[in-house]
Amino acid sequence: MKKRDFLKSSAALASMVMIPSSIWSMKKSRIRIAQIGVGGMGAEDLNSMSSHSSADIVALCDVDSIALDKARKLHPKAKGYKDYRVMLEEMKDQIDAVLVSTPDHTHAPASLMAMNLNKHVYCQKPLTHNVTEARSMMKIAKERNLITQMGIQVHSFYDYKLATILIKGGIIGKVKSVRAWTDRSWGYDGPTPKGKDLIPDSLDWNLWLGTSPKRPYKEGYYHPGKWRNIVDYGCGTLGDMGVHIFDTPYNALELDVPLTVKNECRKPNGYGYPKKNTVTYTFAGTPYTTEKLNWVWSDGQFPLIEENLTLPNKDELPMQGSMFIGEKGRLLLPHFMQEPRLIVDGKYKKIDISKYSEAQKMGEPIREYNIETKLHYHEFVDACLGEAECTAPFSYSGRLTQTILLGGIAGQFPNKKLHWDSKKSLFREPEANRFLDSKYRTF
Repeated sequence: MKKRDFLKSSAALASMVMIPSSIWSMKKSRIRIAQIGVGGMGAEDLNSMSSHSSADIVALCDVDSIALDKARKLHPKAKGYKDYRVMLEEMKDQIDAVLVSTPDHTHAPASLMAMNLNKHVYCQKPLTHNVTEARSMMKIAKERNLITQMGIQVHSFYDYKLATILIKGGIIGKVKSVRAWTDRSWGYDGPTPKGKDLIPDSLDWNLWLGTSPKRPYKEGYYHPGKWRNIVDYGCGTLGDMGVHIFDTPYNALELDVPLTVKNECRKPNGYGYPKKNTVTYTFAGTPYTTEKLNWVWSDGQFPLIEENLTLPNKDELPMQGSMFIGEKGRLLLPHFMQEPRLIVDGKYKKIDISKYSEAQKMGEPIREYNIETKLHYHEFVDACLGEAECTAPFSYSGRLTQTILLGGIAGQFPNKKLHWDSKKSLFREPEANRFLDSKYRTF
């Protein structure tokens, strides 16, 4: 089943009446939330979302009964399900918003069904598993005027907001290039595993696979936690750490999808993502950049010995972060919970926040992860209540996700520059376009 066919069939489940978000918020003093995926990061999502005083968790869904049972002990009034389709259909009149915390390959199928039922959606990063899904999510969210937020918590952290204000304020002039990196690696360079293992009694393997291709269960390769390495289910290191580290430069510079992308990595093996990637993007200029912007991302490689990454006083480069290289200096943004550092003429320079009124309004950094991480979730609930606006809606996070995914596609053609036509949403190189979409399995 093609994704566009899934979109049509899920739409048939929903009323075609468009409900403006303003009407939703006018009618609600509390928000009833259903969550899909409550293990791993889903458990953290549940804790953060439910900590809002106006959020009621009314339904929980997971294909793993162990994870579901743990979540229901914390929220005994919530109804439990293992199939999100059943939950959304049965609970559609009893929920206002849906929190999607599944592996990447189920982000879009679950979110699209929820949005076609006119539910607000908070979806974990990366927003989707492929480019076509991202465009569909953006389109439906806009058409139905829904409240949406991608789960990229650091977007709401003090240091990232401060860096955005500084860059927009011209602290290093127009930005010529961006260097972003992580020492981490969500990849797999080995062979495709052979044979099959006994499926745990607690796991519904068919539902875990969902719309992705059918594959025999192998212990230690997929569930829990290893799916990010595998092409059919995750988005590699770019889709995990890349989204977080790309976010601030991408947001601060107001970038769109790239003009070109090239990935220097090993040859594709048809199963796992490369453990090391160096991805070079070029972007059209914006008011905050030079005529064109060059962006280089690397993962699974450290230390990085490059002129633009050399720090004063022989300081060590943080193992994760980004560097803005501008006409008047550089701005280092470590990942995470460290303030940006200004470098001019090879020396650190103190940042005078008093020059930036927006920065002054933010107050002091919280420096407590368990407190600061909740801000992004609470922003979503407040937006559903009509009391705030989401800062990572699908209109923004869909573009960011597409940029990430294009880097992954470039990994299918190592060392080859691919050219992206944003008007047609296609590559100039036709052989690359087959990776923009994939077939959905009927399950």
